[in-house]
Amino acid sequence: MAALNRDRWDLDPATTFLNHGSFGATPRQVLEYQTQLRSLMEANPVRFVAVEYRPLLAAAIVRAAGFVGADPDGFAFVANATTGVNTALRSADLDPGDEILVTDHEYEACILAAEFVARRRGASVAIVPIPSTVVDPGQVVEAILSSVTPSTRLAILDHVTSATALVLPIAEIAAALADRGVATIVDGAHAPGMIDLDVAAIGAAVYAGNWHKWVCAPKGAGFLWVTPAWRDRVRPLVISHGAGREEGEQFRAMFDWTGTADPTPQLSVSAAIDAVGGMMEGGWPAVRERNRAVALEMRRRLIDALGLVPTGPESMVGSMAAFVAPAPWLSGSPAEAATGLILRLLEQGITVGASARRGSPDVFLRVSAHLHTEADDVGPLIEALRGWG
Repeated sequence: MAALNRDRWDLDPATTFLNHGSFGATPRQVLEYQTQLRSLMEANPVRFVAVEYRPLLAAAIVRAAGFVGADPDGFAFVANATTGVNTALRSADLDPGDEILVTDHEYEACILAAEFVARRRGASVAIVPIPSTVVDPGQVVEAILSSVTPSTRLAILDHVTSATALVLPIAEIAAALADRGVATIVDGAHAPGMIDLDVAAIGAAVYAGNWHKWVCAPKGAGFLWVTPAWRDRVRPLVISHGAGREEGEQFRAMFDWTGTADPTPQLSVSAAIDAVGGMMEGGWPAVRERNRAVALEMRRRLIDALGLVPTGPESMVGSMAAFVAPAPWLSGSPAEAATGLILRLLEQGITVGASARRGSPDVFLRVSAHLHTEADDVGPLIEALRGWG
């Protein structure tokens, strides 16, 4: 499983890069396309906005929405998945006494957003405890569903957890929650490009995702998809000229223009889909399969060499694998220890993911695989960690 086309990225060849999952990495071909768009925009910004931008945006929306199984009428570009989750939360109908459900594996920024909105509405946030090491997907499903109360109105759930790198059975969970009268907002930050994604089939009220991670688009490209039943209530965080459109046209108009910004990351998503999918015979299905195989092989080597404890079974692994970091590697609070782990390895030329999660004493080490990664890249990490005790 050698790395494919590693020279297509600008990654530092002196660095062992095992943390694609945090911020992605954009191929040179896509960056060049983005530069061309910026040149077009800066040649005459007025002409670009008045004449050229909207046809480019419409084509980009159709292509991007199709890639994730969304209908374009309910699809919008946003800066990132966190913005999408915040947008949905601010638009949700919540009354005093209502409850928002999250798990303690949820991305911390989204828990904080839920707590902020809950305070403003007189609602509350219930955090479902899930072990650091999960036995099977059913354990997560049971923990979430058993935590639903008569006050639960909304759930915010990762499709792929960030710290623990677990692919959750999100469609099963969303369907069961809907049967209980609970709407689901899915934080799918890692899903596009990692998973064969069909957001409409999941059955969530809202799905937010990122293009800069596994699709490798430029930073600043995320999306928000809203089910038809929610489109008359979801509004962008910034209200601009599109809010004056007639009812029925507002969703598209409001999100397509939220004020002057650089739209080139979003307009480059199609180029990223083409570039990365074109790097392997078999296209995106082959890319996803290959990346998962590399992640699983790195996981096996880390377990065999260091005895690390993985966060879940192989069935819940996508293109990342995470482990509970042993106590001898750590010092300080979990958050401090995670940062220390990252920085200590950076000094040795190795880039990994490491983080803590809400309410847990554990710190998690995470490795990621993409087409610029090969299983042998985990070798320097293993050698660096052997002497840590």
